[in-house]
Amino acid sequence: MIKGLLTTLREMFQQPVTIQYPEVKRPVRTRFKGRHVLKRYENGLEKCIGCSLCAAACPADAIFVESAENTDEERYSPGERYASTYEINMLRCIFCGFCEDACPTEAIVLGDNYELSFTDRHQSIYTKDMLLEPVPPGGKPTPQNTEPGKYTRSVPVMQDPQD
Repeated sequence: MIKGLLTTLREMFQQPVTIQYPEVKRPVRTRFKGRHVLKRYENGLEKCIGCSLCAAACPADAIFVESAENTDEERYSPGERYASTYEINMLRCIFCGFCEDACPTEAIVLGDNYELSFTDRHQSIYTKDMLLEPVPPGGKPTPQNTEPGKYTRSVPVMQDPQD
């Protein structure tokens, strides 16, 4: 009994480890995986090309991607396609980071924001507008009007060896 009281008295004079959360925010670790962010290029175009590899890699089936074709009048990404619909169901997401690993253009990134709260199910579905980062300084918002042929792939024409 005395041993237990001594342990209690000794712990009374230790510094508390409690953090006053809303006022003081604890720094996250370097490998922490938090809220998703869709990245942009410096000129304002979206990095997501609508390939749906992130949705295929997601083990929880939390990502839905629908792609559409880019035109010179309405250009969202430098590729041929862009993600017209991009949704993540945060109630299903397990924050594994497979979507980040599968993305060929590094468009989806799991950031360090851990403050996620919802009052109903509809708030837990993050749309493309909620996920897309702001336009960088000097960039233009999407859709952009581009000059014809600026972002098309030029495929070299093979010469016939008999010519």
